[in-house]
Amino acid sequence: MPLLMATVFIVGMFWVMHALINHGKGLGAKADTLPTIDFVRLNRAFELETKVRTPPKMPEKPEPAPSTPTQQVQAISAPTPTTLNISNMSLENTTSVKAGFGLSTGDGEYLPIVKVAPMYPPGAQARGQEGWVLLEFTVTVSGTVTDAVVIEAQPPNVFNEAAKRAVLKFKYKPRVENGKPV
Repeated sequence: MPLLMATVFIVGMFWVMHALINHGKGLGAKADTLPTIDFVRLNRAFELETKVRTPPKMPEKPEPAPSTPTQQVQAISAPTPTTLNISNMSLENTTSVKAGFGLSTGDGEYLPIVKVAPMYPPGAQARGQEGWVLLEFTVTVSGTVTDAVVIEAQPPNVFNEAAKRAVLKFKYKPRVENGKPV
């Protein structure tokens, strides 16, 4: 039974498609009675307007600028060398001078080698929150950072962990005292 109904349905669909292709002739409508729309553009008579263009007037030539008077320059004499009287100075024999590669290894403060920017906390970023954190940390002899402690933060406890994680990734050139890293 379902096979018979499917066959009737398919044959009916083919008949409807055939009727649609033949402009409804199979459905009893006549093609002559259907309204038609003409999309052809009608040619309307029109006149061309011509514009007369005149070339722009050339500006009059400006008067030549008056010649500038020449200045007379005095000749400069060649410089004469002067002599300096320097007494003979004797330098003491210094044995503590060390020769090196030329890079300064003198006493000084910590020089940052690597600074990592902190990751913005997603919650604070979603709220559009801004703030700052003041940290205290220890720089080891090898230049790494340890013991990061939050001293002050505004707003409190929002950016603390992100700032600590970033500061623990910092690298410093260790401070040198008397030729040894401290």
